[in-house]
Order: sequence, then C-alpha cells, then structure tokens
Amino acid sequence: MSYLLINISIMNKDLLLSKLWEQYTSITPSAKKIHSLLEEKGEKIENDHIAIRTFNDARVNIAVLEKPFVKAGYVSKGEYVFESKKLFARHYEHATDNTAPRIFISELELEKCSEELQLSVKELLDSCDQSVFEKEDLVLSGAVWNANSFETYNTLLDESEYAAWMYVYGFRANHFTINVNALTNFSNLEELNSFLKESNWRMNASGGEIKGTPAQLLEQSSTLADLNAIKFDEGTKEIPSCYYEFALRYPMENGELYQGFVASSADKIFESTDVKLQS
Repeated sequence: MSYLLINISIMNKDLLLSKLWEQYTSITPSAKKIHSLLEEKGEKIENDHIAIRTFNDARVNIAVLEKPFVKAGYVSKGEYVFESKKLFARHYEHATDNTAPRIFISELELEKCSEELQLSVKELLDSCDQSVFEKEDLVLSGAVWNANSFETYNTLLDESEYAAWMYVYGFRANHFTINVNALTNFSNLEELNSFLKESNWRMNASGGEIKGTPAQLLEQSSTLADLNAIKFDEGTKEIPSCYYEFALRYPMENGELYQGFVASSADKIFESTDVKLQS
C-alpha cells in the first residue's frame, strides 16, 4: 500500500483531523452511513476521540506518532495497560480547545510477544525506506511496507489480531467515536444501540454490547469493523478494517464529565476488528 504525501508541518489541527477522517472513511463506509443516518434525525455529530495503533519499536512508537498532535496543541493526559493484549496506550487532550476530540494512541509491546512475531515486525520495518519514519505525516501513511502476504497476515493473526491489523492497514485512525452526550434523540447507549441494530448495523457484543458502567464514569459501544477487500499475492481476501464507536461520559464529583478511559472496557472495544466476531 502506498502512503499519502501530505505536508503535515503546515497542517493545523482541524486539517489534520479532517485528513484522518477522510482516510478512515475510505475503508469504513459504514461510518459515513451512520453519520448520515443520525444527521437525518436532526443530530449534530461531535467526535469524542480518535484511536490510532502502532508498535513500540523506537522508529514508530507512541513518542513518534504523537508528534503531529503535540505540534497541534495536544498534551498527554493518561496512560493505560492492557495485559492480555500486550498493549500500552496514552490519551491526549487539546490544551486550549475543549471541543477537540481526544487522541488515543496504543502500541503493541513487542518484547512481550514471541520471537517470531518480533522478527516479523522488525523485518517489516527494516524493509522500508527509513526516512519514511521521520516524516511528520507518518500517522496518515497507512502500510508503508509491502503487506501482500496472506500467509504473513494469518501467522500474525494466530498470535495477535492487533499485529495482523497493523500489517494490513498500518498508520491511520483505527476508529472515530461519536460523543453520545451531545446527541439529542438518545438519552442512553441502550437507545442508540437499539436504533443502530434496527437499521441493520452489527454491534460488538464481546463483554456485552455496552462496556463500562455509570460508576466507572464511561460507557462505550461499537459496531463491528467493516470488511475491506485486500489484494494479497494469494488472492483477494476480506479483512476487517475499522469501526465506529459511541461513548457516553458521566460527571465526576466536581460535576465535570470524566475525560479519561477505562482499560477493561477499551480492551473489549479493541476486539471490534477481530475476525472471530465477524462470523
């Protein structure tokens, strides 16, 4: 897959976010359809957060992918660990614009994975023109390596769905998230989920359709990822791409809405791209 040549150094926050949306919806047509469906009901969609995936290799880790966001005014606010999936993540909030979506960047902790997976990822990154990793538009670049082997995809999938997804799709928004608090026709996630299912959208039921509780100050749900046709050497295969998430936040003791994330809930949201949930 070729990567986008965009001079992000002259890109402001809004343009960066719009480019991420454009790239995301190009392989996630359901997001645009759901967006339009809600707008037809009179909703004005606000974005809660955008999620991005990577590896913790020093060439492409969180410290690398955060750069354009930090340059655009974002600051790190929270850290999260996902033991079973071998992931670490940080979330970012804009320093001056409280209407800007949060940014959630996760990375696969390679040292916790098998030697075979570590070698596969190293070979992928080594195969690239190393100057690619220095570009400020890396976050918009997709797969900058040759992702043409279905055998490699399946080998990675056997150990880590996250790694297999990264192999195919690379650097891009993994999902966008609708801020349910800003919706006017739905008072809770149950109502929104029911509406989406009545419109024939499939929801991620791993750990229950709604992840989190009011006591945890955050409830989340998501669709299952779209299936995208990928051309491998072995032929064209349908591979889960990205999904749309929905977040409802609750007030803390000081009356302000909770701004962070709940690791146990996010762990199940990650599974929206899992091949096993598509059957």
